[in-house]
Amino acid sequence: MDWLWTFPQLDEDSMRALRMTIDDSFRGFTRTYGDAIQQIFEPLRYFLIQSEWLMLNTPWFVVILAIAALAWLASRKWTIVLGSVITLLLIGYFGMWEDTMRTVSMIFVCTVISLVLGIPIGIVMARSNRVQSIISPVLDVMQTLPSFVYLIPVVMLLGIGRVPGLLAVVIYAIPPIIRLTNLGIRLVDKEVLEASDAFGSSSWQKLYNVQLPLALPTIMAGINQTIMMALAMVVIASMIGVQGLGQPVLRAINNQYFTMGMFNGLAIVGIAIIFDRISQAFGKRIQKHQEHAHG
Repeated sequence: MDWLWTFPQLDEDSMRALRMTIDDSFRGFTRTYGDAIQQIFEPLRYFLIQSEWLMLNTPWFVVILAIAALAWLASRKWTIVLGSVITLLLIGYFGMWEDTMRTVSMIFVCTVISLVLGIPIGIVMARSNRVQSIISPVLDVMQTLPSFVYLIPVVMLLGIGRVPGLLAVVIYAIPPIIRLTNLGIRLVDKEVLEASDAFGSSSWQKLYNVQLPLALPTIMAGINQTIMMALAMVVIASMIGVQGLGQPVLRAINNQYFTMGMFNGLAIVGIAIIFDRISQAFGKRIQKHQEHAHG
């Protein structure tokens, strides 16, 4: 009767043999193709290094002015502009400017890669139910799989450094932009599409002139979510060598430096709020513009 209470499972020798087979296969693959895969990702590393160099070598007041101008263009609200400027001044005053610029450059590069890959995938999903049924489970796995799990193969393939961290952040942050691009295009009013068909629009003209502009507020919400998720990965990515605000937080956890952890954690929160307010404001302005245009 013991079998009723004990779950049937593989015996230890078989389990050990299975694990060794998979581990040896992956190690063999890494040794054979690791260098070639690193070469493929070399342009990403170069892009990240250049972006980081630009952020670190631009005078602090120019960066603050640029972000203030961006906040004003997006929101037309002095409160958001003032909040952004004060947050950045405090970050600089407490000696976290360099780490913050490294984090901002990382988020910028990850967001650009996520948009370049994610928006076309979202468009393809919106145009085909079959593609959507294939990609949706993949996105579910990407969003639910603990980030530590996919760090293992990434680190084994590419080692410790910027590129593995970049890939880990992109894998974590890309699903929202894919999902919301797909959703935005699918939510476009059928009557508007019928009208564009009546004017003789081709499939690409309909996408470019009708579907994407009308889906833009939803796509902006996806961009906002992608930026937030990229920032959420900053501390985890620091475990595999990504420089920025995550590393002092990690050091603080390991050594119980309460103040260092709190200050750098609050700096991450401050940057997240700035990005969130600016991207949300852009989305609202686009929505209002479209309502006026169709009103």
